Amino acid sequence: MTKIAVFVGSLQQKSLNKLLAKNLEKLAPEGLEFSYVDLASLPLFNQDLEADFPAAARAAKDIVEAADGVLFVTPEYNRSIPGVLKNAIDWVSRPWGSNSLNGKPAGIVGASGSPLGTAVAQADLRHILVYLNVKLMGQPEVYLMHAPNAFDENGDVVEASREHLVNYINTFAKWVEDEK
Repeated sequence: MTKIAVFVGSLQQKSLNKLLAKNLEKLAPEGLEFSYVDLASLPLFNQDLEADFPAAARAAKDIVEAADGVLFVTPEYNRSIPGVLKNAIDWVSRPWGSNSLNGKPAGIVGASGSPLGTAVAQADLRHILVYLNVKLMGQPEVYLMHAPNAFDENGDVVEASREHLVNYINTFAKWVEDEK
């Protein structure tokens, strides 16, 4: 079993990015197990809290440390990543010297109603993750644009996007297996 820690950078109940993550999970090859990091439970990062490390932050670190790879699913807010995603990354990379993301193979995808998808947010996220020594998969990329039209009434990805997502998740699974 290959374990994947999943960070969905949206707290919305009906998030397009949650739909994207759930569809990738459904389309994943057998043997890939997703564990979602609870971004909503994390306090705002404050280095003063590291001395008595918050339980929610420890739980997030535990999910990442138990995982073989990491999948970041990000919306784009104001041409960057959401604050909750950056907050979660800060917690799992701390305290200094105990970066749980260090050396982990990872991928980035995102969904947006915009015709640009999440290209700018993903670029911002890449430079953060490279600094943290995450092994990022370069290709294929998923910038799911016009995302409200990418899912049917049941939340399943429509046929026009399905093949691309299947290709992505299969390539990602192989990437993690080869890099772990």
